[in-house]
Amino acid sequence: MLNNIPVVKPGIIAVSRDCFPIALSQARRAAIVKAYGEGLYECPVTVENEKDALKAVEDVRAAGCNALVVFLGNFGPETPETLIAQRFEGPCMYVAAAEGDGDMINGRGDAYCGLLNCSYNLGMRHLSAYIPEAPVGTAEETAQRIRDFLPIARAIIGVKNLKIITFGPRPQDFFACNAPIKGLYELGVEVDEVCRDMAAQMGVEIEENSELDLLAAFREHENDPRIDEVCRDMAAQMGEGAYYEDLNRRMAQFELTLLDWAENHKGARQYVAFANKCWPAFPSQFGFEPCYVNSRLAGRGIPVACEVDIYGALSEYIGLCVTDDAVTLLDINNTVPAYIYDEDIKGKYGYKLSDTFMGFHCGNTPECKLCAGRAVKYQLIQHRLLEPEGSEPDFTRGTLEGDIAASDITFYRLQCDSEGVLRAYVAQGEVLDVPTRSFGGIGVFAIPEMGRFYRHVLVGKRYPHHGAVAFHHVGAALFEVFKFLGVKDIAYNRPASLPYPTENPFA
Repeated sequence: MLNNIPVVKPGIIAVSRDCFPIALSQARRAAIVKAYGEGLYECPVTVENEKDALKAVEDVRAAGCNALVVFLGNFGPETPETLIAQRFEGPCMYVAAAEGDGDMINGRGDAYCGLLNCSYNLGMRHLSAYIPEAPVGTAEETAQRIRDFLPIARAIIGVKNLKIITFGPRPQDFFACNAPIKGLYELGVEVDEVCRDMAAQMGVEIEENSELDLLAAFREHENDPRIDEVCRDMAAQMGEGAYYEDLNRRMAQFELTLLDWAENHKGARQYVAFANKCWPAFPSQFGFEPCYVNSRLAGRGIPVACEVDIYGALSEYIGLCVTDDAVTLLDINNTVPAYIYDEDIKGKYGYKLSDTFMGFHCGNTPECKLCAGRAVKYQLIQHRLLEPEGSEPDFTRGTLEGDIAASDITFYRLQCDSEGVLRAYVAQGEVLDVPTRSFGGIGVFAIPEMGRFYRHVLVGKRYPHHGAVAFHHVGAALFEVFKFLGVKDIAYNRPASLPYPTENPFA
């Protein structure tokens, strides 16, 4: 279903220090491959010197590997083992063998020691590599580390091959969606938004798109022969009475416009995400709100961030890669009223009122993540703003609304601050099975110690109001992805026993 993310093909290369038995490293490599099962390519070259390293890299390339495990079966050779990360284009994980599978004389490999020298040398050469929390282990433990590495690798590969397509500037007075570009280029993400001089400097291809570009492309699809098929799919997805039949052709036309644009404008990149201006001009010119179409693309693995939120689109895409599942982008929107807490949460869930909040957006959340009563409706806030008071909704129709279904979630965001420094936050929680009594695509969220996290991370570190939502507990993987991408400041919701540096101890 999700063909907008990489397929990870991992390989394993064993290294060996020449004064240690090479057979030890080879046997330990074979044990990992056996423990892992199908899908892990075993490089036959065991690396003892620099020429071996070059041969090994060529071998895994030829085998189609796009992610590597560099395995220290014994102490390991410092320069050759780090040369692998230097020459291989994809993400590399470094792990080492625990003792216990042989005698302690000729069967001792000292990889526990060797990994220290390896990490030191990776640092000296300014090479990015992934070293897991427990990097030294048995064959079975290492096999599991490799499985855990796959979603991380998928995100790294995806980001390095991503194009973010934008239409229009952010809405007026919406500085929260400002996107300092420096951090994006440092990640290797191509953004269709910035000046050509910077693009040339960074070696990326640039394409700027306005709302007029999108409108022109939309009009070109007016008589697209595929529209009827998309309309049938929309009707089947929503069911009788849950959509506006008179809007379907226009929305289908828009969906095809975005899909064709994505395919025709990938350029040198393999994957795409959108960050589109969706108000105030969009509904009056296109005749509907784009939210339902955006949700459909997100459900197919093509994130469409609202309000030209470029870092929101990037965050969504990272979560998509990590989970291999649809994600969404929501406002961290409003508190839960005390009466809802008292009626539906207190005594049923182990959360304080301050742990809860409502996540909302107009209607971009994929249909598969909403409760059964979801339907295509109209955008109340935009109706107030754009259409005559007391009128029936017209062009402000087209949102996908309903309560978000109960689920584990990870709330997270990657952002560049005003100084051009990348920051991120990650917080795990859940959507509660609690009616919101409200409108939009909305859910009652609970994150342990959310009140403190809100004040000392979201407010304290000046994050914008949009957060990406993955519908799984994937905090560990996201944390590692952000580390690999070079993010130094990764915040999380601290337990009550661990104060934030800015938390007043006397309050």
